[in-house]
Amino acid sequence: MAPSRKKTANLDADMKNSEFHQFFVDELKDIYWAEKHLTKALPKMQKASTSEELAAAFEKHQEETAVHVETLEKIFELLEEKPVAKKCEAMAGLTEEAEEIIADTESESFTRDAGLILAAQKVEHYEIATYGTLYAFAQQMGHTEVAELLHQTLENEKATDVALTEIAESFINEQAITE
Repeated sequence: MAPSRKKTANLDADMKNSEFHQFFVDELKDIYWAEKHLTKALPKMQKASTSEELAAAFEKHQEETAVHVETLEKIFELLEEKPVAKKCEAMAGLTEEAEEIIADTESESFTRDAGLILAAQKVEHYEIATYGTLYAFAQQMGHTEVAELLHQTLENEKATDVALTEIAESFINEQAITE
């Protein structure tokens, strides 16, 4: 007999206390910290950008990241959990690397912009991996509504990655080579 798929609301005690569910919640806390931390890092990246297009992309990403934080808070509510952040060492390292790129490159250069895109795409790929896995976990546990929210965020992260690639390939990388 196949396991029944329960809606997220009113989690049964066995599911809520299972090691896998607790691991899932712990990873949600990790990405929650990551997204909140990113809302502080993106304005610095925007300010350090040379091109208006890249600065605008970082501004848009900051707005989307604020929505991701709200979405995670909704997910915690659906799971009957408090939205608590747990330090994400990966995101801390990725944003530190972005700060090093800013410090190590000349201001108002396309080399800096190329470096900022590199740093931002590393962040995006981390988020894509995390949201993709959390989405699969939620589906497996039958957290249908949570899975839908995670999938929406996953698709948004993928779109941001594509947008950054388009900016890099449209002119930034070419300009950086000529500096």
